[in-house]
Amino acid sequence: MARMAVNAMALRRSFRVEGSRALFSGAAPRLIVRMVGVSKSFVGTQAVRNVDLEFLAGEVHALVGENGAGKSTLMRVLAGTYTDYTGDIFFDGRPTKLHSPRVARELGIAMVHQDLSLVQELSVAENMFLGREAPSRIPGLINRRLVEKEAGTILAEIEAGISPTQKVNQLSLAKQQLVEIAKGISTHSQVLILDEPTSSLTKPEIEDLFRVIRSAREKGVAVIYISHKLPEIFAISDRITVMRDGVKQKTRAVDEWNEAELVREMVGRMLDEFFPRRHVYLHEEPVIEVSGLTLSAHFVDVSFSVHRGEVVGIYGLVGSGRTRLAKTIFGLSQPDCGQIRLDGKPVEIRTPADAIANKIALVPEDRRGLGLVQVLDVGKNLTLAHLKALSSLVFIDNREERELVQENIAALNIRTPSTRLPVSALSGGNQQKVVLGKWLSTKPSLLILDEPTRGIDVGAKAEIRNKIDALAADGMGILLISSELPEIMGMSDRILVMRDKRVAGEFGRAEFSEEAIGSLAIAGRQ
Repeated sequence: MARMAVNAMALRRSFRVEGSRALFSGAAPRLIVRMVGVSKSFVGTQAVRNVDLEFLAGEVHALVGENGAGKSTLMRVLAGTYTDYTGDIFFDGRPTKLHSPRVARELGIAMVHQDLSLVQELSVAENMFLGREAPSRIPGLINRRLVEKEAGTILAEIEAGISPTQKVNQLSLAKQQLVEIAKGISTHSQVLILDEPTSSLTKPEIEDLFRVIRSAREKGVAVIYISHKLPEIFAISDRITVMRDGVKQKTRAVDEWNEAELVREMVGRMLDEFFPRRHVYLHEEPVIEVSGLTLSAHFVDVSFSVHRGEVVGIYGLVGSGRTRLAKTIFGLSQPDCGQIRLDGKPVEIRTPADAIANKIALVPEDRRGLGLVQVLDVGKNLTLAHLKALSSLVFIDNREERELVQENIAALNIRTPSTRLPVSALSGGNQQKVVLGKWLSTKPSLLILDEPTRGIDVGAKAEIRNKIDALAADGMGILLISSELPEIMGMSDRILVMRDKRVAGEFGRAEFSEEAIGSLAIAGRQ
């Protein structure tokens, strides 16, 4: 917990603006939104219960809680996505019924969702102004030049480094996240809801986003900020509201909270170990040795090893080559040159099937797009990577499959009312546990984890980190990719820093330093 407090303080120094905030400058803040007794149910589930909440102009109001606490559901009510709610909503003092997202947009409410809603084949500008295109002088046509100019202005304002004419499918996940944020800003809304806006962003990109949020606040916009990253919450917020099990717990000014109290209010218990470390790395034989691996468009001359019972972290900015390196080791990309040795023997990994056969597993950064089959249920997703071992000729041993599913659910504490529930209905943390369980079923010797705790709540983060630590203690080799410096420092035995497609340096545990690792990743200085 002390580590977490230090990190929050460091982020406050990095992100906060000097001086008093507009909200507390003495002028009476304008009440934009008041929600009274708002409730929302799904079949068999009360997602939001009797919530009273107010949002003020010129403030950043953080909404926090575990996955499944009701935060996003409540905001989807406010954004007009869920129209079958009960209770009353007042906008600028006037009662209103939010019948659709269009009604919400016309009032001045915009929501940037955690799940990307971009059309991959369209350009950045077309996505930003989809449904709001500027008409041309010729009837029926779009003034494409004006749309691209407007989009370019907004992208430049947030220093996104993205061309408005670029196709979205050519962008990294982090850049797509910035396009979503730019799309929300483009509506010039009075209320801007940001749901996990930094889940794919690096620290420099977060700093740019925070500058944009502060600018919006100074213009009188009410910014509602949903995040599981507590240091960010303390760095950017004016007030914090905690939700748990669909119920509002408390709302306080940011300076009236500390990390320990906030976590206790969110999860109903204290989390003593955010970065558990019970495994002891004994420098045993290497599971994998990578020598001179090159995929010239993404990474060059990468060499490293991972030993049994060791957690090796890889840190670097977006575009440094971390994710493509992981995919190449797993057989999703073919290197130009280099060698991979497993248990001392050279191997060729041309496909994921080769990787699985060689006891390598990959938990990808995009769990919804690459880690899960959304239309399948929890049980089917948990056994997808292990079907060959469960099959005899063309038939699956249903009893053995059910036993494996139940073992995974128990071992990973996956919270689901039924194994037949569509996996898309689970919270983000439980979906991530399903992805992890799917690959642990294959009993890998090397487990590659790409952003394993991105976009999940503090309780689920702690559970997954505990599992990583336990796997290392059992002798598994772990390759951990993370954009969170506290996480990668707390979990790793060694850290490799990637910059400009290369391994720029390596740190042993005794050498760990946020300043040194961060400086090497950004500026190449150690």
